[in-house]
Amino acid sequence: MPSSPSAELEVGDRTVRISNPDRVYFPARAETKLDLARYYLSVGDGVVRALRERPCMLHRFPTGVTGEKVHQKRLPRGAPDWVQTVRVEFPRYGRHAYELCVTHPADVIWAVQMSTVEFHPWNSRRADVEKPDEWRIDLDPMPHATYAQVRQVAQVAREVLADLGAVGWPKTSGGKGLHVYVRIEPRWGFADVRRAAHAFAREVERRAGELVDLTWWRKDRDPTSVFVDYNQNTRDHTIRCAYSVRGVPEAVVSAPITWDELPDAEPGDFTIATMPARFAELGDLHAGIDDAVYTLDELLDWAERDEREGAAPPPDEDA
Repeated sequence: MPSSPSAELEVGDRTVRISNPDRVYFPARAETKLDLARYYLSVGDGVVRALRERPCMLHRFPTGVTGEKVHQKRLPRGAPDWVQTVRVEFPRYGRHAYELCVTHPADVIWAVQMSTVEFHPWNSRRADVEKPDEWRIDLDPMPHATYAQVRQVAQVAREVLADLGAVGWPKTSGGKGLHVYVRIEPRWGFADVRRAAHAFAREVERRAGELVDLTWWRKDRDPTSVFVDYNQNTRDHTIRCAYSVRGVPEAVVSAPITWDELPDAEPGDFTIATMPARFAELGDLHAGIDDAVYTLDELLDWAERDEREGAAPPPDEDA
């Protein structure tokens, strides 16, 4: 079937033109660029909450997910006047970039028009990009770890969070892992947030035993273990946001879930085909995240305690 020249989508008070709407982006179910745009419309409140006011790197697939992948920090050319940006600096290279800064669902749909499939925001916002307001717990399975082991580590992480008085908001990663997000006060820089995240990871390792391996070099870790990746809190490290699609043929989604769903939910349950009805029924399961703000003081105290007792601080992020 020849591609239609374009389609127009009404997004609130804005109209976004989608070129090549019939181009197949996800071959597993022959889902198209227009299907992708309609998916993001269906979860608009949730994806905007996940991206709002954050610098955002785009993973673009101009010919679909089986073709070339473009990692784009700078806003693509040709943006409408209403698309906003945020300037971020890259001191190591003496450069800067104006990255997409989502404030409206139409921004997301315009990014899809520009062939974006995945959205990878910073864990800080435009008001002060050097002070994160989101602590990210990334449970990363090594090659021979099972998803059941990831679930076990997630439950340990939940217990540690409860002891801290912090609220964790879980989501599937879109791959084989799990993410848990915690909203924090934007009082600390990236180095302190990473140091706090490392102290948390050490406590999870203590309680989980051989399920977790925090060895620095990936090649040296137990291949059946789970890495609690505190490095996702490093400056300019980004991961797929809640509701972001993953660039694979099955169009799997990084989906918010409840802790009660954790024992049974499988990563493949959440796709652009299944998520619209789920969102319509449940709404945004992360809707309360901005109302559950945690302070890192106790975790930073843990870090100091561990270091006094001989534990090494987190290795340099450039090591």
